[in-house]
Amino acid sequence: MKSTSLSLIAGAVALAAVTGFAAITVPGDDGAAEAGASSRLPVERSSLLCPAPGLSDLAETAYTSFTPPADGDGEAGTAELKSPAAGKKKDKSKSEDKSKSKDKSKDKAAGSDKPVVALKEPGKPVTADVSGSDAPALVGTATGRLAPGWSAQQTTTVEAGDGRGVLGVSCTAPDTDFWFPAASTAKTREDYVNLTNPDDTAAVADIELYGPDGTLKSDVGEGITVPAGSGVRVLISTLTSKAADDVTVHVTTRTGRVGAVVRTADSKTGSDWLTASAAPAGTLVLPGIPADATSVRLVAFAPGEDDADLNVRLLGKTGPFAPVGNEDLHVKSRMTAGVDLKNLTRGEAGSLLLTPTQKDRATPVVAALRVVRGKGDKQEVGYIPATGPVGAQATVADNRSKGSTLSLTAPGAAGTVKVTASAGSKAGTPVSKTYKVAAGTTLAVTPPVPSGLKGTYALTVQTQSGGPVHAARTLALPQDGIPMFTVQTLSDDGGTVEVPAAEQDLSVLDD
Repeated sequence: MKSTSLSLIAGAVALAAVTGFAAITVPGDDGAAEAGASSRLPVERSSLLCPAPGLSDLAETAYTSFTPPADGDGEAGTAELKSPAAGKKKDKSKSEDKSKSKDKSKDKAAGSDKPVVALKEPGKPVTADVSGSDAPALVGTATGRLAPGWSAQQTTTVEAGDGRGVLGVSCTAPDTDFWFPAASTAKTREDYVNLTNPDDTAAVADIELYGPDGTLKSDVGEGITVPAGSGVRVLISTLTSKAADDVTVHVTTRTGRVGAVVRTADSKTGSDWLTASAAPAGTLVLPGIPADATSVRLVAFAPGEDDADLNVRLLGKTGPFAPVGNEDLHVKSRMTAGVDLKNLTRGEAGSLLLTPTQKDRATPVVAALRVVRGKGDKQEVGYIPATGPVGAQATVADNRSKGSTLSLTAPGAAGTVKVTASAGSKAGTPVSKTYKVAAGTTLAVTPPVPSGLKGTYALTVQTQSGGPVHAARTLALPQDGIPMFTVQTLSDDGGTVEVPAAEQDLSVLDD
């Protein structure tokens, strides 16, 4: 037998050792190997990125890290959020120092290798607090038994100023392609794209903007270098000379990968994070519109060559209904469409369902909602992007003893989910409750709270039976009469991956 054959056999044996279920025999053996069934195995490594808050000296930011408990022991592992690089952050962006001299700012985290948040065990969240505008972007990695389902939440409160509000974001995994409907280049807005590079080599990103009339041409949005272990903030309005209320932002990378999220600020309605929409699809679900929303604006974009015609339906407590005067929406190819859905909620929480008017012509779209609570000078804004179902399991961290509302919606068949409130970050015993969501409805509940809670806790939603269920958590933290809030959608955490069956075929080793 040649050395090449020996190497291949050795590789096959190594594969068997890694997968744990591949059967190996060599030619001439009497036993015939059988391929095992595919399995779902826990992931062994997860990555998360939290953007730099970068707001004002009044900013108070809380980080929460959590991994749901799982069956089995597994390797102990680690889960840490830390500054991506040493050095002091310098930010000359407009909203921080009122200077227009630099619209692209580099964010290098101050500090050392010491993690800002370090999780030691699954099932119990850990927290950390930072103050001021110098809080850095954080890069996180979880390994071993802390990796499956690992989640982190960044919640910033700013009590005054144009950036006031509660800004919440579930820290995101790095990727190469992001869509952000509901951004803006209007004069009343200051929207920034935050890019964070977790890797040891530079990433190069492109930012494309699309308004109501199509592409907003810009040369400065191309080839943006995001240095290794750093973050870059880009003021969207500096990428184009045209002011538009509704803009879709498309972020892609030429090389490397980044975490991307948009920080919005409005002089009347405050600030929040806008996270990426689910990938373009013919049917989209936008869950978790608060019952007391005073304004809901839908922004959609069709990235392909075809226009999209959509049915617009609110899934309420008792079933779906069409918003009067906005029963459908036409979205022209590569143009951003925005519409105010007046009196949408009618005093009850709901979720928006977008479906193709003609089932045989399902043009992929992306979408997000801009939601306002309050009136006059007491308004606060939040965003709800289209999101996928909770799937096997989804988690949202940083829930308080009061102020959390969990919205569950079943756009198709009825579904049943189990909701578990974790142990508290300081004290508290986990509790669980099962909810059945009727077909075509949204169920808004005050989620279970750990018994004897001290600190904050996490909510984990698991599908038990029935059709897909989509979910969102609203965290309300009112301040001085302003109904400050933020909404985080929940989608499958990808804590397990399907490993295909392996069947040996060593005939290729025959000479």
